Amino acid sequence: MNLTHLKKLEAESIHIFREVAAEFDNPVMLYSVGKDSAVLLHLARKAFAPGKIPFPLLHVDTNWKFKEMIAFRDKIAKEYGFELLVHQNPEGIEMGMGPFTHGSATHTDVMKTQGLKQALNKYGFDAAFGGARRDEEKSRAKERVYSFRDENHRWDPKNQRPELWNIYNGKVHKGESIRVFPLSNWTELDIWQYIYLESIPIVPLYLAKKRPVVERDGTLIMVDDDRMPIGDDEEIQMKSVRFRTLGCYPLTGAVESTADTLPEIIQEMLLTKTSERQGRVIDHDSAGSMEKKKMEGYF
Repeated sequence: MNLTHLKKLEAESIHIFREVAAEFDNPVMLYSVGKDSAVLLHLARKAFAPGKIPFPLLHVDTNWKFKEMIAFRDKIAKEYGFELLVHQNPEGIEMGMGPFTHGSATHTDVMKTQGLKQALNKYGFDAAFGGARRDEEKSRAKERVYSFRDENHRWDPKNQRPELWNIYNGKVHKGESIRVFPLSNWTELDIWQYIYLESIPIVPLYLAKKRPVVERDGTLIMVDDDRMPIGDDEEIQMKSVRFRTLGCYPLTGAVESTADTLPEIIQEMLLTKTSERQGRVIDHDSAGSMEKKKMEGYF
C-alpha cells in the first residue's frame, strides 16, 4: 500500500504515542491550544481509539493568553471529554507577573518555564508530549523525538541519544524525565494540510479578521483586553490580521492577511518566505534565546 506523506507522518506520530504510553508510568500531553496542539490531540485520539486518551492534558496558563484561546480550550475539553489539568504559577500570580510590568523574559521564565516545572513535579509526570517541530526554530531542529531532561528538567543538547530506524530508547535514571515530540518531522505546511483534510477544529485567531491592533517595534500586537498600555504616540487600528503562532497576547505578533479559510491559509504557506515564529517576542530576547530557555526547562 502506498501511503501519502501525510499518512506516513500520521503513522509515525501514532507509533510514538503508543511507544511512550507503553514505556512510561505517568505521561502527560502539554496542551497549549494552538494549531500544533490541535493536531497532537487529534493524533492522540486516533492512537488510542475507540478508548479514551490514557493520560491527562496539561495547560500552563500564564494569565495572559488570548481570551479566545481559553474559551476554545474549555469548549474542546468539554466536547471531547479528556482530563484537563490547568496550572498557574502561584508565586507569579501573587507577584502580579506580566510582560508589561516585569518584561517578556522574566514573565516567560516565571509563568511558563517555572510554571511548567512546578506542574510536572506536582503530578510526578515522567514523560511529556509537546507539539514542537524541527522546522520551527534552530534549537528545535537538532532536538531528538525523545528529549531527555535531568532531575531539574534541564536539556543538555550535547547529551542526546541516537534514534536509528525509528527505534527509541526510553530508559531514564531515577528523577529524570523526557519531553516527547511526535510532530518533529512535520512542517508548518503539513500541519495546515492535515487540519484541512481531517477537519480539525482550531482557534479562530488563525483566520483573518478585522481586529484591534497597535504597531509596536514593527510588530502588530492585538489589544485583547484593557491591561495593555497604549502609548501617547500609538493608535489602535482595525486591521485584517491573523496569527501564525499563538502565545501570550502582548508577546505575539499578528500578520496582515485576508486568508479567512483553510485553503487560503495553505496558499499563503506555499508563498511565504518567513518563519512562523518571527512574531514571537520571546524568541528574540537574546542570541540563542530558545536554546537557553530549553536548557532551563522550557518546553
